Amino acid sequence: MSREYDDVQLSTPRSGARTLTKLALTVSLIGGALAAATPAQAAAGPYDRGPDPTDAILEAGRGPFATAQTSVSSLSVSGFGGGTIYYPTDTSQGTFGAIAISPGYTARWSSLSWLGPRIASHGFVVIGIETNSVYDQPASRGRQLLAALDYLVEDSSTTVRSRIDGSRLAVAGHSMGGGGSLEAADDRPSLQAAVPLAPWNLTKNWSGIQVPTMIIGGESDSVASVTTHSEPFYNSIPSSSEKAYLELNNASHFFPQTTNTTMAKSMVAWLKRFVDDDTRYERFLCPPPSGLSIEEYRHTCPSS
Repeated sequence: MSREYDDVQLSTPRSGARTLTKLALTVSLIGGALAAATPAQAAAGPYDRGPDPTDAILEAGRGPFATAQTSVSSLSVSGFGGGTIYYPTDTSQGTFGAIAISPGYTARWSSLSWLGPRIASHGFVVIGIETNSVYDQPASRGRQLLAALDYLVEDSSTTVRSRIDGSRLAVAGHSMGGGGSLEAADDRPSLQAAVPLAPWNLTKNWSGIQVPTMIIGGESDSVASVTTHSEPFYNSIPSSSEKAYLELNNASHFFPQTTNTTMAKSMVAWLKRFVDDDTRYERFLCPPPSGLSIEEYRHTCPSS
């Protein structure tokens, strides 16, 4: 026993060193192979903007980006009725995605204006549009949303245009504006996201939509009842498309017209996940969010 022990001790300076060297090399190779196999997990996405998200950040009245705004006269545009643009003042993190939002029937942008700076402060350029007529129907509002996006990308001021990545665009809207966002998503599959809010539309089948779409409805909506609007819209979108349905507990048709934290949190998370392809926001969408303000949530669960 003692001799074997002595032999081992005596051999350590040479064979032990070789063993340690081989072990270090093996560990190094394994580590390198693992790093090469999972580069996406190690690096941030190319469109990630802002700090790691938290519940507190998403639930706050403003996100991490300071914003500015500018008005757009109806006389200086075509295809829609002008509006207000909100954008991050920061230019150090690259360009941002953009979203056009339409108000509902008989309403003006002022009815949703709280949403402009809130969404922009999370790293988006937002245009809240005025429609050509307050009586415009959903199909017209859809065309106007697309015209507003085209204006942002092609004809807006250099200050605004230089901040926009024209390949990362989205639409949203309330009531007939929400119905219009479905029209826009159906007409332009290159859009990255759509968020209809209490949407109203006589068309119930949206099986052609490929754009990731989150529909947010109100349980107590008596104008665009979820049973005849939001739910059929959601069900008709194919499961091959990313989609989600958020129903707000006891909410009326007009829930988007006042500050609504649950709506804004889910809306921003959806836009960040699909316009920015920022997978840090998946955890706010899947598993499903819950709480007293949520009556129901359905989803296909976003996949990385």
